[in-house]
Amino acid sequence: MNSNPSIVSGLCVGIDVAKDKLDLARSDIQAVQVFSNDAAGIAQIVKLLLAAKPAMIVIESTGGLERLLLETLLEAELPVALVHPGRVRHFAIGLGILAKSDPIDARVLVRFGQLAAPRLAQKMEKNQRQLRDLVACRRQLIVSRTQQLNRRGTTISPAALRSINAVIATMDKQITSLEKQIQALIDADDDFKHLDGLLQSVPGVGPTLSATLACDLHELGTDDRQRICALVGVAPFNSDSGTVTGKRSIRGGRSDVRTILYMATLSALRANPLIKSMYQRLISAGKVHKVAIIACMRKLLSLLNAMVREGLTWDQLEVVKQLAHKTRASTALPEASMR
Repeated sequence: MNSNPSIVSGLCVGIDVAKDKLDLARSDIQAVQVFSNDAAGIAQIVKLLLAAKPAMIVIESTGGLERLLLETLLEAELPVALVHPGRVRHFAIGLGILAKSDPIDARVLVRFGQLAAPRLAQKMEKNQRQLRDLVACRRQLIVSRTQQLNRRGTTISPAALRSINAVIATMDKQITSLEKQIQALIDADDDFKHLDGLLQSVPGVGPTLSATLACDLHELGTDDRQRICALVGVAPFNSDSGTVTGKRSIRGGRSDVRTILYMATLSALRANPLIKSMYQRLISAGKVHKVAIIACMRKLLSLLNAMVREGLTWDQLEVVKQLAHKTRASTALPEASMR
């Protein structure tokens, strides 16, 4: 959400995206205009909005159906925000709007833009779009491969097992090919290569998390740690009412990034002395495993954010230097006492 709580002034536009059509509502007129969801229809929308000069255009993420519209609006340098449909639906219910149709949804998006002031989307460079698609494709193949592995464990028929094994082998080849393409794309782009070098200098951070952060968390290094943790979904939110203090819990955020960050944190518990010592300290204090892991995820993400912001490698962080100094001092104590 935008840190400015004021209502967005000026013309606000909401566009409801369907497979074949786009419903466009405006804050200055009641009528809803309909365009085809193709290059010709989107070109008409861009021409209309360039003349209207809106303060904000709001569209929902709709499983990729909105991608051409979003990228075209950004190419035209129009102010567009991509929002989660669940948030918009809760917003509509809060306003007492229970009915649902494409024109109604478009008008709700207008109100959401005016009152919620969502963050504007940023234009992606060509390499970032390619990296995002490659990383997403690899992630989907990993999920499918896991499903096939689980299915193999419950299959008896030899013929079915041969078929499943053939599918798994093909997926393995495709995943390996995608990983090579991802690394080649990173190595060919100076900005990606610099970012990858910073991130992979951290014990526990591998190429998968590095590539995921590069394409799915472009705010890394530009926002403060609280905002970054909220974007990924590892920030604890209060659940208090009156004199009752409820349990704080995480919610929302970018699940794809959070999943990879979780796996990297598990690796860091073994390879990263800073994260490992934090986990052990939390467990010793009585925290349950799940809470300790989330706290370590938040700590690792905050450190990565600071590294990217300052352009520092892991060993250049002050907190890492202090830990290394303490470790050297503690290992030197037995020798000193022996003398």
